[in-house]
Amino acid sequence: MLRNMVESRKTSETDIRLDLNLRGSGVYSFDTEIPFFEHMLSHIAKHGLIDMDLKLRGDIGIDCHHSVEDTAILLGQMIHNQLGDKKGIFRYGNFTLPMDEVLTTVAVDLGGRFYFKYTGPQLDGKFGIYDAELTLEFLQKLALNAKMNLHVVVHYGENRHHIHESIFKALGKALRQAISIDSSAKDQIPSTKGMLE
Repeated sequence: MLRNMVESRKTSETDIRLDLNLRGSGVYSFDTEIPFFEHMLSHIAKHGLIDMDLKLRGDIGIDCHHSVEDTAILLGQMIHNQLGDKKGIFRYGNFTLPMDEVLTTVAVDLGGRFYFKYTGPQLDGKFGIYDAELTLEFLQKLALNAKMNLHVVVHYGENRHHIHESIFKALGKALRQAISIDSSAKDQIPSTKGMLE
């Protein structure tokens, strides 16, 4: 049984506190001063059934880079730590999500090794104060610190908002699968090596 975990990250650029429950009910509360980022995180929470309470202050007077990056670092570390030895989890998850004219697939492996690959249209422009390219920074740092493989493929699409939303929704769905308990193997570590780091 996973329990709520509360951790903080404080640097000269950011001050972050995150309360996380990977097997929650999708309840979330965000206070980041970056509305579009909150909107994207809400999709991970809602579709992953992950409870999140995030308080973030960063140097957004410069830009949102450090705030988004450091949130991904902390969230990734907490996912890795909260799963512990990963006994009984499915480990793998994938989801193909249609959103109007966009079709996106996200696949994850929580096997303890980092790899990130994005295939799709270039993510550029802005959503309010949020630079679209920060989505790739977030995904890469999340995968690195959660020690997971993360593959994101936007097969096609035109609307920039829909493209971003589809990525975060599919990520939530894929994570939900990967962290769920396999009732047929709930006492087993899903690896022939007998361990997942």
